[in-house]
Amino acid sequence: MINNAQKELYVELLKKTILFEIWLEHEQYLPVYGDIHQSIIEAVHQQGLEIVQKITPNKELRFQGLDWPQIGHSMIGRLRMENLQMCVETVLRDGVEGDFIETGVWRGGSCIFMRGLLKAHEITDRQVWVADSFEGLPAPNDEKYPQDKGMDLSTINFLKITLEQVQENFRKYDLLDEQVSFLKGWFKDTLPTAPIKKLAVLRLDGDLYESTMDSLTSLYHKVSPGGFIIIDDYCLHMCEAAVSDFREQYQITEPLIQIDACGWYWRKEIHSVER
Repeated sequence: MINNAQKELYVELLKKTILFEIWLEHEQYLPVYGDIHQSIIEAVHQQGLEIVQKITPNKELRFQGLDWPQIGHSMIGRLRMENLQMCVETVLRDGVEGDFIETGVWRGGSCIFMRGLLKAHEITDRQVWVADSFEGLPAPNDEKYPQDKGMDLSTINFLKITLEQVQENFRKYDLLDEQVSFLKGWFKDTLPTAPIKKLAVLRLDGDLYESTMDSLTSLYHKVSPGGFIIIDDYCLHMCEAAVSDFREQYQITEPLIQIDACGWYWRKEIHSVER
């Protein structure tokens, strides 16, 4: 048994490490996208090189989750990570049934943190599900989802983190074990048939309308009463539109609560009616 002080110290160090807060001054370069023709970028990559820009690390941007970490394992920032801790520890305290999942994991930091919280609380009967294409974001389907038009993030290599890389990141924290399960593929293909019975925390980080709607449609009904739904990208118009459309369609009235500039969440009512 670990005491509360040891538990709190471990969790705090986990947050600082995942967010790379301790060594932020070493994140001085970021890949350049958007202003350079794709053919030039590809030619540079073929030489084993990267086009980068020098940056000045900004503690406030990292705190708010508004930068793209060069080295850190999560870009959600301190406020959204503390919200995730609150949600996880609340469902553990209240005995809300179900596993934890993030849809859209990048380098895996949020899922690593959830697994670490289970470890700290000595919980052995819940699973952390890690759902991602592990190939970056899909190209927008403008015809089916016009809300995503003009938001093509599929060519950004910085967002393409492989399954093997994420698994290795879990290993670095000694948190890759039988309580971690991976769902590789596009959400429309993996989530409808995922062998998940109940969820206590559903965290969405898919950016696009399509990804957000696929996640909610496939998984919301599995969230236990008292569980949490966290939307990482609510500041993006297409993600906000998906959340609004889904909540309106299924008459979800639980209040949306703001976390920071981009993240929002709500808690499923204990007596809410399943759709």
